[in-house]
Amino acid sequence: MANPIDKLVGWLNPHAGLSRHFARERLTRAYEAASPRDSWRPRRSGASANSDHQADAATLRTKARALVQNVPYIRAGLDALVSATVGTGIMARGTGPQAAIVNRLLADWSKVCDADGRLDYFGIQAAAYRAMEQDGEVLIRLRPRRPSDGLPVPLQLQLLEIDWLDTSRTQSVGGNQVVNGIEYDALGSVVGYWLYDSHPGDVSTLRGVRSQSRRVDAARIIHLYASERPGQGRGFTRLASVIPRVRDLQLYEDAELARKNLETRLSVLYTGDASQLENPSLDGSFATPGAATTGELGELRSGGITQVPAGGSMTVVEPKVAEGYVDYVKYQIHLIASGMGVTYEMMTGDMREVNFSSARVRLLDFRRAVQQMQWLTLKPRLLDRIHTAFIDAAVLDGKLTTADYAVDYSPPKWEYVNPQQDVASDLAEISGGLSSISEKLRQRGYQPAEVFAEIKADFDALHSAGILDILLFKEKGKMPGDPAAASVTAQQGRSIEAMQDLLGRMGSQIDTLLARSPTINVQAGDTTVSVPERSVTFQAGDTHLTVEPAPVNNEVRVEGAVVNVPAAEVRVINEVQPSPPAAVRVVNEVHPAPVTVTQSARPLITDIERDQKTGRITRTTQRES
Repeated sequence: MANPIDKLVGWLNPHAGLSRHFARERLTRAYEAASPRDSWRPRRSGASANSDHQADAATLRTKARALVQNVPYIRAGLDALVSATVGTGIMARGTGPQAAIVNRLLADWSKVCDADGRLDYFGIQAAAYRAMEQDGEVLIRLRPRRPSDGLPVPLQLQLLEIDWLDTSRTQSVGGNQVVNGIEYDALGSVVGYWLYDSHPGDVSTLRGVRSQSRRVDAARIIHLYASERPGQGRGFTRLASVIPRVRDLQLYEDAELARKNLETRLSVLYTGDASQLENPSLDGSFATPGAATTGELGELRSGGITQVPAGGSMTVVEPKVAEGYVDYVKYQIHLIASGMGVTYEMMTGDMREVNFSSARVRLLDFRRAVQQMQWLTLKPRLLDRIHTAFIDAAVLDGKLTTADYAVDYSPPKWEYVNPQQDVASDLAEISGGLSSISEKLRQRGYQPAEVFAEIKADFDALHSAGILDILLFKEKGKMPGDPAAASVTAQQGRSIEAMQDLLGRMGSQIDTLLARSPTINVQAGDTTVSVPERSVTFQAGDTHLTVEPAPVNNEVRVEGAVVNVPAAEVRVINEVQPSPPAAVRVVNEVHPAPVTVTQSARPLITDIERDQKTGRITRTTQRES
């Protein structure tokens, strides 16, 4: 906004006033894109998501359907999205107290849940998701049924295109507001949908006769769409951002096709009096000259010589080859694939420029996007709603005693380029406790209970037919009844028995030692000393050994040396050979000698003094403790 000084300058010197204005604009703009010099003006700036939908959604939906119907790579990209996100179906599994009954009812109901009688439960999932991505949104109507209909659960699903919604209805009804066919209460919650009695584009509808729309309670309608903006009540087609580019590429391909047709044909331009030319036909006869009115002079014969009148000239039309067609088309399809959220290879099947590493990296990003769609859109907006309605119908029909809503979903299994790695990774997760066998089977689309029962039946049948032993021989190289295998088995059994006997004797010896409660204090690095059973106390450098008296023979082990000392009179000589501090070796030698040692109630303590430099013993002194 101009201040008084700017206005005065502009009045005195308009050029200077404009300069001051634009200079001030440059100072106040932090982003170049917000500069007033930028001529780009977005359409309907500041409009809400619902306003944008009301203005453009119908046109975008019509164009998206046309592209899917007529452009091969757009159809391939949509198929890739459906096969990756839904595949053969996202399996629901009850996990509550009545899980067995719920799962049995689900298995039976999924076959007859379609109100139109065309699809099963998993087919409805795939069709609903496809319609959501193509049209932007889709409706699933919950149809309660009578118990007399004989269904496992008195409920069916009716899949409806979004065209069934009367978007022209915008009015107030009993304090509620209807906007684009959706009725909202005072708090903004959806309470109803206004649906036509039949599809408005059905060819069976009489021209000029429009069916009436009726209100359906929101509890009976599942409105499936991907919400991208806060407050967004309707969905946009996934192709919205690529529709103009796809259409331009189609026009370019049509022009290139026409140019190629001209390039492969030989055309001739004649300048002169065309009335003097004879126009031979294909059957050899001559037609009357008519080039003056039609411009058509006939067809060229191969291998012939044709005379033309004097004064005329012939010009051969030779279209030039346009370079870079393939590269340009590939680049545009790469951009279109990015806008659709799929890979270029999925849309075209062209794998020539892809290696294992690059394909795997791109697939990881694609899988994350698919998982986001599965768990943030399909699960809360579609699967949970259907499962809740299914449980409520089962309770009302008396099939369940209480409402057991606990459920778990298993999306389709991701297949890897190398199946061996896939199986190895699954086994590693199972052995590491990160997953269960049942979960891996559900991810592959199998029911664990059925698989386990089938495996048991197969093994029983193989064993009864005597084939199981042959299969084991082919796998392990030994028959279960092979004498060599039996010998090895018997030898292993004897080894196990010997080991068990040894462990038993070691255990009894340990119990005996514990019952005597000896006292040992050893500090000598890695030196190992067993329990001596005579009253001996000595110190050797850092080694200090104290043993309580016991009326049995002593056994001393130092570095593998075993010396048995009888309970008789002995002479004890301790020799210590010095070595570096990292490895101190103590050798205890016991030699019988006519030395009388008087045992007393109090043990003797031998004090040893060593030279600080050499480590050799200089003096020993014995004293009572």
